[in-house]
Amino acid sequence: MHFVFITLLILLVVFGPQLWARYIFSRYSKPMSHIPGTGGELAVHLLERFKMEEVKVEKAEKQGDHYDPFRKVVCLSVSNHDDNSLTAIAVAAHEVGHAIQHHRDEAMLKWRTRLAMFAMVVQKIGAAAMLAMPIVMGITRAPISGVYLAAIGLGSMLVATLVHLVTLPVEIDASFGKALPVLKEGQYIQPEDETAVRRILTAAALTYVAASLASLLNLWRWIRILRP
Repeated sequence: MHFVFITLLILLVVFGPQLWARYIFSRYSKPMSHIPGTGGELAVHLLERFKMEEVKVEKAEKQGDHYDPFRKVVCLSVSNHDDNSLTAIAVAAHEVGHAIQHHRDEAMLKWRTRLAMFAMVVQKIGAAAMLAMPIVMGITRAPISGVYLAAIGLGSMLVATLVHLVTLPVEIDASFGKALPVLKEGQYIQPEDETAVRRILTAAALTYVAASLASLLNLWRWIRILRP
């Protein structure tokens, strides 16, 4: 009984933020007649307003909403690019918030970008270690070699998870330090929309955390597989 309770608690912690974010995005995704433009149009307008002509807006057919600091591109999902919903304009403003961070050369985004690159390298090393583990153990006939490689693989997963968690301040700033003030001061939203927009911006800020927590489940699965 305790095992079932603990399992359900873990699943709630891991998938709860992700499911809540999806619910919030979906709840406020209906087109609103009082919103004059789409998320993509708002993103273009804001980039022009903040004199960031070098930053482009793209419709992301497969990838989710994000800002690419290397290409200087605000990428929006099809619905958020094409719709005039509260979700579309709030998410667009959030991603432009990251572009503003980049344009102002803010330390938080630079730090997050370096950590993300480090996590990608570590993940590749970890994946290679996990793939090589049975081969190395078969060649060397030494169980300790498998232990070392497993530790490298699991450690890489943990590092990637922690990177997403520690970059939460960057996401919060993009939502509430950049996007919300811009939306309110520019009167892009009406006062009665503010509560909904705050929820959407919170969900946008938690997207990385939700992905990070979900990755913990994969880490837990490998630990169970490798546990003697």
